[in-house]
Amino acid sequence: MSFHRPLLLFLLALPVFWIATLWSRAGVPLLMPFDYTRGGRGEWLRRLTSAFECLPAVLLACAIIILAGPRRPAPPKDQRILNNIILLVDVSMSMETQIAGGKTRFETAMEAARAFCSRREGDAFGLSIFGMDFLHWFPPTKDLSALKNALQFIQPKQLPRSFAGTFIVNALRNCVPRMNATKEGDRAIILLTDGESADFDGNAEREVAEELLGSRIRLFSIIIGTDPEDGIYSLTARTGGKVYRADDPATLREVFTEIDSLQKARFKQITHDWVDWYEPVCLAGLASIAAIGLNLFGLRFTPW
Repeated sequence: MSFHRPLLLFLLALPVFWIATLWSRAGVPLLMPFDYTRGGRGEWLRRLTSAFECLPAVLLACAIIILAGPRRPAPPKDQRILNNIILLVDVSMSMETQIAGGKTRFETAMEAARAFCSRREGDAFGLSIFGMDFLHWFPPTKDLSALKNALQFIQPKQLPRSFAGTFIVNALRNCVPRMNATKEGDRAIILLTDGESADFDGNAEREVAEELLGSRIRLFSIIIGTDPEDGIYSLTARTGGKVYRADDPATLREVFTEIDSLQKARFKQITHDWVDWYEPVCLAGLASIAAIGLNLFGLRFTPW
């Protein structure tokens, strides 16, 4: 327990002095003229009566404590540990291919991704697009309207020719510094692509996997409409992620549901601030008032 105005607690010396005075007074002995009896000392009755006479002092002490403002730490709350997730989206011209449902691969992927983001309230999402070239559209943010507003500007057919091909390794390498800029929370990249990467040569996928692993970034790869190549499997597995293939909107939604279960939300307990804690003091004061009322029915020292 703590207090907003602790200096007022020095006033508790007043009820303490009052109680000490009540218990230390000698009183005036009075002999009653009863024949053939021995008068008792009435010690138990004196103590009981003195205890009831201390109740106004207890009430004063409660009032002083209330004025001092008792408080206690707020009950611990669960705070979500932030997940920083970058949606790395292929915007090459092949993403304009239509799939089941009449929509393009790109449109289907973005709709499923947006639904996934809306289910994970409290996480931060960024968007990066790539072809042969690469562009960070916006960094991880909790503002999901940024993803919705971006869709009208990043249609594959509207982008420069430098985005026509597919360079996955280059895109992942460019995501690492962006992720390293996040100061807290878990990190993950969700790769959405439909093509074979032209820069999977030599040890490129192994090198970028080490970079992702060193930055604590988990990779989930979703291949739309085609079979994943071996480099995708080895790269993704190295980071602790998983490769998925999706050929239609329903499968794509199921994939994001599984990713949601794998990249679980974690929580930690925190205490934000102090809260007022008047209840025990008020209950003690009300109990004192009730006892004082009972005392008025006759349990008091005779005033003569």
